[in-house]
Amino acid sequence: MNLRTVLILMLCNLVWALNVVVSKLVVDDLGVPPLFYACARSLLVMLALAWLLRPLPREVGKVLLIGLAIGGGSFALLFMGLETASPSAAGVISLSGAPMTVLFAMLFLGERVRWRRGLGIMLAFLGVLVAMGTPSGIGEGAGELLLFAAAVVGALGSVFFKRIEIDARAMQAWSGLASALVLAPLSFAFEDGQFAAVAAQPLAFAGALAFASLVVSVGAHTAYYRVLQANDANLVVPLTLMTPLLTIAFGAWITDDPIGWRLLGGSALAIIGVAIIVLRPSRNIFKPLLVKARF
Repeated sequence: MNLRTVLILMLCNLVWALNVVVSKLVVDDLGVPPLFYACARSLLVMLALAWLLRPLPREVGKVLLIGLAIGGGSFALLFMGLETASPSAAGVISLSGAPMTVLFAMLFLGERVRWRRGLGIMLAFLGVLVAMGTPSGIGEGAGELLLFAAAVVGALGSVFFKRIEIDARAMQAWSGLASALVLAPLSFAFEDGQFAAVAAQPLAFAGALAFASLVVSVGAHTAYYRVLQANDANLVVPLTLMTPLLTIAFGAWITDDPIGWRLLGGSALAIIGVAIIVLRPSRNIFKPLLVKARF
């Protein structure tokens, strides 16, 4: 892997981490309802990649369900959690997605786990628990539960993604379509003030939406999967573990999340555990989604 490739991956990490903080500002400071924001983001992604909706994939029903899980479904839960939880909490709790993906693969797909990956699973969960015991932006109750639910839904989608025949970029388009179809009625049924929030600060909302959909979901993910096509996943995927660390750093810088030694120590322990999981061979798991479990 050359220096240019490493720099591209670092830029992807930077963009993904910054997106968590931007999302926090949108649903908290701007007051945009989270389901509405997740729907708008998904719709714009779908429109940008609409040409990839053809040809119709096999098992289109499964494609839509899996796309909802690793797209708007997990993003909606993430945004709902960020109304009260901090970006640092999101960064740390997202690390539970990798061990949950392995556990779901064991449960549904017959994945076999030996002692090294078992150790990685334990370290990852232990690290998250250690970090959650701090007053450093974690401890927001319902927000934390929603962040964890987002990781669970993303992990489920990641497990079954490998079982369908579809290109990763085409899956982004179908994920956007499925998510918009589900989230639009949910938003108008359970939320209010969507258009008032947008009208209050239209430029800020438009900038955040363009960043989340076009820069993050289309641009960064396209670059990521092109790098994966040209390089060994065992070299590429571990580098995405920079994302939670950068999320914590941006949270401390932009949203003033307090950072304590237990948060940093727990995060480091969880990252070690996830790294062990990522580096071990797997028959049933799409490794690129182990750490980055959302489109």
